[in-house]
Amino acid sequence: MSKRQDSKHKIDRRLGVNLWGRPKSPVNKREGRPGQHGAKRTKPTDFGNQLMAKQRIKGYYGNVGERQMRKYYQEAIRRRGDTGENLIELLERRLDAVVYRMKFTATVFASRQLVSHGHVKVNGRRVNIASYQVKNNDTIELTAKAKGMTVVLEATQLGERDVPDYMQVDHKEMKGTYLRAPKLSDVPYPVQMEPSMVVEFYSR
Repeated sequence: MSKRQDSKHKIDRRLGVNLWGRPKSPVNKREGRPGQHGAKRTKPTDFGNQLMAKQRIKGYYGNVGERQMRKYYQEAIRRRGDTGENLIELLERRLDAVVYRMKFTATVFASRQLVSHGHVKVNGRRVNIASYQVKNNDTIELTAKAKGMTVVLEATQLGERDVPDYMQVDHKEMKGTYLRAPKLSDVPYPVQMEPSMVVEFYSR
């Protein structure tokens, strides 16, 4: 198992959920938390619940760094509307998240690698920054080299998730359009996400 894949599975075990809804998640076989006998189960505090909600969201988007999460929170409260919804919108506009949603890769970690290696173009221009904010009606396309990669071709055939309706994708051309920002209810999370609790965590 690669170091990256091993890390990903550790996130599932630590949080005690199948975060990405993948069939190979260790949580599918064993629900215990890490440790010889599993973590002792105690009633979580409000802080503990908020922290876990934050860790789920950070982990789901490929372990986004704490500094970057705080920046997203600051931007979310600056914008009009519900802060939790704004936070999800900012995360869903990340280029690596968009590439993952379009099913060009099997995992968000693979999406980040594809972007950082220069295999993704936005409106015809190569972008190698995973946190790049995609705008409405932006066109996302893979480079000629990436279009023939086995990992990409296999990812488009995966039946474990679908492309959400806030984007359109042509897997023959390996090209898609980001139509609009989603609401929390539009995002196909395999587990319950609670951005309002993340907002509470950062507003302490």
